Amino acid sequence: MNYIARLFLLTVWLPVSTFAQQPGLAQAAMDALNSAMLSDAQVAELSRQAVVEMDAKNPVAAPNDPYTQRLNRIVARHHTVSGLPINYKVYKVPDVNAFATADGSVRVFKGLMDIMTDNELLAIMGHEIGHVINHDTRDAMKSALRRSAVRNVAASQSGLIGKLSRSQLGGLADYMLGAKFSRQQETEADDYSYGFLKRYGYNVMALATSFEKLAKQGGGGGSGVAQIVSTHPDSKARAQRVRDRARRDGLIR
Repeated sequence: MNYIARLFLLTVWLPVSTFAQQPGLAQAAMDALNSAMLSDAQVAELSRQAVVEMDAKNPVAAPNDPYTQRLNRIVARHHTVSGLPINYKVYKVPDVNAFATADGSVRVFKGLMDIMTDNELLAIMGHEIGHVINHDTRDAMKSALRRSAVRNVAASQSGLIGKLSRSQLGGLADYMLGAKFSRQQETEADDYSYGFLKRYGYNVMALATSFEKLAKQGGGGGSGVAQIVSTHPDSKARAQRVRDRARRDGLIR
Protein backbone atom coordinates (compact mmCIF):
# COMPACT_ATOMS: atom_id res chain seq x y z
CA MET A 1 0.00 0.00 0.00
CA ASN A 2 1.47 3.37 -0.95
CA TYR A 3 2.03 6.29 1.40
CA ILE A 4 -1.00 8.33 0.32
CA ALA A 5 -3.26 5.31 0.69
CA ARG A 6 -2.00 4.65 4.21
CA LEU A 7 -2.59 8.27 5.18
CA PHE A 8 -6.11 8.12 3.70
CA LEU A 9 -6.92 5.12 5.86
CA LEU A 10 -5.43 6.84 8.88
CA THR A 11 -7.43 10.03 8.46
CA VAL A 12 -10.72 8.53 7.25
CA TRP A 13 -11.15 5.09 8.77
CA LEU A 14 -9.72 5.43 12.27
CA PRO A 15 -12.59 5.72 14.73
CA VAL A 16 -13.82 9.26 15.27
CA SER A 17 -13.68 8.70 19.02
CA THR A 18 -9.92 8.21 18.80
CA PHE A 19 -9.46 11.67 17.28
CA ALA A 20 -11.91 13.16 19.78
CA GLN A 21 -9.87 11.78 22.64
CA GLN A 22 -6.51 12.66 21.05
CA PRO A 23 -6.89 15.87 19.00
CA GLY A 24 -3.11 16.05 18.58
CA LEU A 25 -3.21 12.77 16.65
CA ALA A 26 -5.77 14.17 14.25
CA GLN A 27 -3.67 17.30 13.64
CA ALA A 28 -0.54 15.21 13.10
CA ALA A 29 -2.34 13.04 10.58
CA MET A 30 -3.61 16.06 8.66
CA ASP A 31 -0.16 17.68 8.70
CA ALA A 32 1.37 14.53 7.21
CA LEU A 33 -1.33 14.35 4.56
CA ASN A 34 -0.90 18.02 3.67
CA SER A 35 2.85 17.74 3.23
CA ALA A 36 2.54 14.55 1.17
CA MET A 37 0.11 16.20 -1.25
CA LEU A 38 2.21 19.29 -1.97
CA SER A 39 3.11 19.66 -5.64
CA ASP A 40 6.67 20.12 -6.89
CA ALA A 41 5.91 23.81 -7.55
CA GLN A 42 4.60 24.29 -4.03
CA VAL A 43 7.66 22.60 -2.50
CA ALA A 44 9.89 24.83 -4.65
CA GLU A 45 8.07 27.92 -3.37
CA LEU A 46 8.48 26.86 0.24
CA SER A 47 12.16 26.17 -0.45
CA ARG A 48 12.54 29.62 -2.03
CA GLN A 49 11.07 31.26 1.06
CA ALA A 50 13.38 29.27 3.34
CA VAL A 51 16.45 30.21 1.25
CA VAL A 52 15.50 33.90 1.42
CA GLU A 53 15.50 33.53 5.20
CA MET A 54 18.90 31.78 5.11
CA ASP A 55 20.33 34.50 2.89
CA ALA A 56 19.16 37.11 5.40
CA LYS A 57 20.91 35.32 8.26
CA ASN A 58 24.25 34.72 6.53
CA PRO A 59 26.88 37.10 5.14
CA VAL A 60 26.30 36.82 1.38
CA ALA A 61 29.27 37.83 -0.77
CA ALA A 62 28.59 41.02 -2.71
CA PRO A 63 28.53 41.03 -6.54
CA ASN A 64 32.01 42.58 -6.70
CA ASP A 65 33.48 40.29 -4.05
CA PRO A 66 36.33 38.05 -5.34
CA TYR A 67 34.49 34.96 -4.11
CA THR A 68 31.36 35.89 -6.07
CA GLN A 69 33.42 36.72 -9.15
CA ARG A 70 35.19 33.36 -8.95
CA LEU A 71 31.92 31.46 -8.52
CA ASN A 72 30.31 33.35 -11.42
CA ARG A 73 33.24 32.42 -13.62
CA ILE A 74 32.98 28.74 -12.66
CA VAL A 75 29.23 28.50 -13.34
CA ALA A 76 29.08 30.84 -16.35
CA ARG A 77 27.85 27.99 -18.59
CA HIS A 78 25.48 26.51 -16.05
CA HIS A 79 22.72 28.92 -15.06
CA THR A 80 20.24 26.34 -16.33
CA VAL A 81 20.93 22.68 -15.58
CA SER A 82 18.70 19.89 -16.92
CA GLY A 83 16.05 22.52 -17.63
CA LEU A 84 16.12 23.95 -14.09
CA PRO A 85 17.13 27.62 -13.62
CA ILE A 86 19.89 27.79 -11.00
CA ASN A 87 20.86 30.78 -8.84
CA TYR A 88 24.20 30.77 -7.05
CA LYS A 89 25.51 32.68 -4.02
CA VAL A 90 28.49 32.50 -1.68
CA TYR A 91 28.17 32.54 2.10
CA LYS A 92 31.29 34.15 3.54
CA VAL A 93 31.59 31.81 6.49
CA PRO A 94 34.46 29.39 7.19
CA ASP A 95 32.36 26.22 7.10
CA VAL A 96 33.30 23.64 4.48
CA ASN A 97 29.85 23.15 3.02
CA ALA A 98 27.46 23.60 0.10
CA PHE A 99 23.82 22.83 -0.52
CA ALA A 100 21.08 23.11 -3.14
CA THR A 101 17.34 23.40 -2.63
CA ALA A 102 14.27 22.40 -4.60
CA ASP A 103 13.80 25.89 -6.10
CA GLY A 104 17.23 25.75 -7.79
CA SER A 105 19.17 27.76 -5.20
CA VAL A 106 22.80 26.72 -4.74
CA ARG A 107 24.79 28.14 -1.84
CA VAL A 108 28.53 27.61 -1.54
CA PHE A 109 30.45 28.40 1.63
CA LYS A 110 33.72 30.33 1.65
CA GLY A 111 35.43 27.53 3.56
CA LEU A 112 34.69 25.09 0.76
CA MET A 113 35.91 27.48 -1.92
CA ASP A 114 39.17 27.96 -0.02
CA ILE A 115 40.16 24.29 -0.31
CA MET A 116 38.74 23.29 -3.69
CA THR A 117 39.87 23.93 -7.25
CA ASP A 118 37.37 25.36 -9.73
CA ASN A 119 36.59 21.93 -11.19
CA GLU A 120 36.24 20.37 -7.74
CA LEU A 121 33.74 23.06 -6.76
CA LEU A 122 31.81 22.38 -9.94
CA ALA A 123 31.82 18.66 -9.14
CA ILE A 124 30.40 19.28 -5.67
CA MET A 125 27.79 21.68 -6.99
CA GLY A 126 26.91 19.09 -9.63
CA HIS A 127 26.35 16.56 -6.87
CA GLU A 128 24.10 18.94 -4.92
CA ILE A 129 22.15 19.85 -8.06
CA GLY A 130 21.79 16.13 -8.69
CA HIS A 131 19.83 15.87 -5.44
CA VAL A 132 17.46 18.53 -6.80
CA ILE A 133 17.07 16.91 -10.23
CA ASN A 134 16.49 13.52 -8.60
CA HIS A 135 13.80 15.03 -6.32
CA ASP A 136 15.74 14.21 -3.15
CA THR A 137 15.50 17.81 -1.94
CA ARG A 138 11.76 17.84 -2.65
CA ASP A 139 11.31 14.77 -0.49
CA ALA A 140 13.55 16.27 2.21
CA MET A 141 11.34 19.37 2.31
CA LYS A 142 8.23 17.24 2.70
CA SER A 143 9.95 15.39 5.53
CA ALA A 144 10.87 18.72 7.11
CA LEU A 145 7.23 19.80 6.99
CA ARG A 146 6.12 16.60 8.66
CA ARG A 147 8.68 17.07 11.44
CA SER A 148 8.31 20.81 11.94
CA ALA A 149 5.79 22.98 13.73
CA VAL A 150 4.48 24.23 10.37
CA ARG A 151 0.76 23.58 10.17
CA ASN A 152 -1.75 23.58 7.34
CA VAL A 153 0.67 24.50 4.55
CA ALA A 154 -1.21 22.62 1.84
CA ALA A 155 -2.18 24.80 -1.07
CA SER A 156 -5.47 26.59 -1.37
CA GLN A 157 -7.59 26.08 -4.46
CA SER A 158 -5.62 28.88 -6.10
CA GLY A 159 -2.48 26.77 -5.84
CA LEU A 160 -0.64 29.32 -3.72
CA ILE A 161 1.33 28.71 -0.53
CA GLY A 162 0.65 30.95 2.44
CA LYS A 163 3.55 33.04 3.71
CA LEU A 164 5.26 31.34 6.64
CA SER A 165 6.59 33.10 9.71
CA ARG A 166 10.32 33.75 10.07
CA SER A 167 10.58 31.18 12.84
CA GLN A 168 8.84 28.58 10.69
CA LEU A 169 11.10 29.36 7.74
CA GLY A 170 14.14 29.24 10.00
CA GLY A 171 13.15 25.77 11.15
CA LEU A 172 12.72 24.54 7.60
CA ALA A 173 16.02 26.13 6.57
CA ASP A 174 17.90 24.44 9.40
CA TYR A 175 16.40 21.08 8.48
CA MET A 176 17.25 21.46 4.78
CA LEU A 177 20.81 22.46 5.60
CA GLY A 178 21.31 19.32 7.67
CA ALA A 179 19.24 16.96 5.54
CA LYS A 180 20.75 13.50 5.20
CA PHE A 181 20.10 11.38 2.16
CA SER A 182 20.15 7.62 1.78
CA ARG A 183 23.17 5.79 0.43
CA GLN A 184 21.31 5.18 -2.83
CA GLN A 185 20.40 8.86 -3.15
CA GLU A 186 24.03 9.84 -2.56
CA THR A 187 25.22 7.34 -5.16
CA GLU A 188 22.71 8.62 -7.70
CA ALA A 189 23.76 12.23 -7.02
CA ASP A 190 27.40 11.18 -7.50
CA ASP A 191 26.45 9.60 -10.82
CA TYR A 192 24.64 12.78 -11.86
CA SER A 193 27.72 14.90 -11.10
CA TYR A 194 29.99 12.45 -12.94
CA GLY A 195 27.71 12.57 -15.98
CA PHE A 196 27.47 16.35 -15.76
CA LEU A 197 31.27 16.74 -15.74
CA LYS A 198 31.70 14.26 -18.59
CA ARG A 199 28.95 15.82 -20.69
CA TYR A 200 30.48 19.29 -20.52
CA GLY A 201 34.05 18.16 -21.09
CA TYR A 202 35.39 18.60 -17.56
CA ASN A 203 37.81 16.18 -15.92
CA VAL A 204 35.62 13.70 -14.03
CA MET A 205 38.48 13.08 -11.62
CA ALA A 206 37.61 16.40 -9.98
CA LEU A 207 34.74 14.56 -8.31
CA ALA A 208 37.12 11.97 -6.87
CA THR A 209 39.68 14.50 -5.65
CA SER A 210 36.94 16.63 -4.06
CA PHE A 211 35.78 13.60 -2.05
CA GLU A 212 39.36 12.85 -1.03
CA LYS A 213 39.79 16.39 0.25
CA LEU A 214 36.54 16.12 2.19
CA ALA A 215 37.69 12.83 3.70
CA LYS A 216 40.82 14.58 5.02
CA GLN A 217 38.74 17.43 6.38
CA GLY A 218 36.44 14.99 8.15
CA GLY A 219 39.33 13.56 10.14
CA GLY A 220 40.98 16.83 11.00
CA GLY A 221 38.88 18.11 13.90
CA GLY A 222 38.32 21.74 14.80
CA SER A 223 35.89 24.35 13.50
CA GLY A 224 37.04 23.91 9.92
CA VAL A 225 35.89 20.30 9.72
CA ALA A 226 33.65 19.86 6.72
CA GLN A 227 29.99 19.98 7.71
CA ILE A 228 29.28 18.42 4.34
CA VAL A 229 31.06 15.24 5.49
CA SER A 230 28.45 14.67 8.20
CA THR A 231 25.70 14.50 5.57
CA HIS A 232 27.83 12.89 2.83
CA PRO A 233 29.59 9.93 4.48
CA ASP A 234 32.09 7.42 3.07
CA SER A 235 34.01 10.04 1.09
CA LYS A 236 37.02 7.75 0.49
CA ALA A 237 34.87 4.91 -0.81
CA ARG A 238 32.97 7.27 -3.07
CA ALA A 239 36.20 8.71 -4.45
CA GLN A 240 37.38 5.19 -5.28
CA ARG A 241 34.07 4.45 -6.98
CA VAL A 242 34.58 7.48 -9.23
CA ARG A 243 38.12 6.35 -10.05
CA ASP A 244 36.93 2.84 -10.88
CA ARG A 245 34.21 4.19 -13.17
CA ALA A 246 36.62 6.57 -14.92
CA ARG A 247 38.97 3.64 -15.52
CA ARG A 248 36.16 1.56 -17.01
CA ASP A 249 35.22 4.51 -19.22
CA GLY A 250 38.79 4.75 -20.45
CA LEU A 251 39.25 8.23 -19.00
CA ILE A 252 42.18 7.22 -16.79
CA ARG A 253 44.57 4.27 -16.69
